Amino acid sequence: MSMPHTITEKNLYLVGFMGVGKSHFGRLVADELGFRFLDSDNEIEKKVHQAVPEIFKEHGEAYFRSLEKEFIQSGHSNIKSVVACGGGLVMAPGMMDLLKSKGIVVSLFASEKSILERTMRNENRPLLDVGDREGAIRKLLLERTPTYLKSHFSVSTEGRTVSDVVTSIARSYQEFTKRV
Repeated sequence: MSMPHTITEKNLYLVGFMGVGKSHFGRLVADELGFRFLDSDNEIEKKVHQAVPEIFKEHGEAYFRSLEKEFIQSGHSNIKSVVACGGGLVMAPGMMDLLKSKGIVVSLFASEKSILERTMRNENRPLLDVGDREGAIRKLLLERTPTYLKSHFSVSTEGRTVSDVVTSIARSYQEFTKRV
């Protein structure tokens, strides 16, 4: 069942750690709201004709972060889009504020155990391409969680049905847009 017409056409930005479901839920929420879906990593890969791990390997993380910033600043429509942001996108100084100036920011969360299980089979995670993946997840979560919590609101994807998460994000987005 689709949600009623939205009050605003502001973008919805999904942020959070790798494996919390930003792309999965983003597509579904975009359908629910009648918005376009974009994944920042996929859009960057299309633009530079390289996969994220290749970009990291050949050019480094700083270059990749500059591509993310460019994408947020001018690489997509400013209205009616749900954008799944890379896990580290909001960590650069000023990025959370930039996202908030362009739309509504929702952080998605899951447990360390779920993140480990969800990312185990994915080789497209350059920051987790280490011997101690669990330790890397724990360390990055400790660094990133305070920034994720600066979003407009947060939604847990842990132990919930897909429908429940999608409805929660869509309704929270619509309620929040009534206040701004």
